[in-house]
Amino acid sequence: MAPEDIKKLRQELGCTARELAGALGIEQETVLAWEHGDLFPTKRFVGMMEDLRRKGPEAIPRKKRKQVAASPLQMLADPELWRLFRKLLAHPELRSAATKLAEAYPDPTDAPPP
Repeated sequence: MAPEDIKKLRQELGCTARELAGALGIEQETVLAWEHGDLFPTKRFVGMMEDLRRKGPEAIPRKKRKQVAASPLQMLADPELWRLFRKLLAHPELRSAATKLAEAYPDPTDAPPP
């Protein structure tokens, strides 16, 4: 497996060198050495990488990243927010249900300034 193939595999799996290394049970430095052509994976690791390719991105164990609170401007850039907004506008019964659900949550503008 050539260095370009390993880079392409990581791209297909949407993972970092560290994540690929974790899935293979090796050090990140080994994956980076493969990608630079300093080392080449053995047949065993080539087979493991082909298995990962067949399984797809879900086969890569990922650490849960700490969620950083998005700023209001970042939230406005979220297409999912606008999808929800369009549905609220188009469906009065959804808007009514959302209004009832929202009653249980405090309004952020009512919070005292930090």
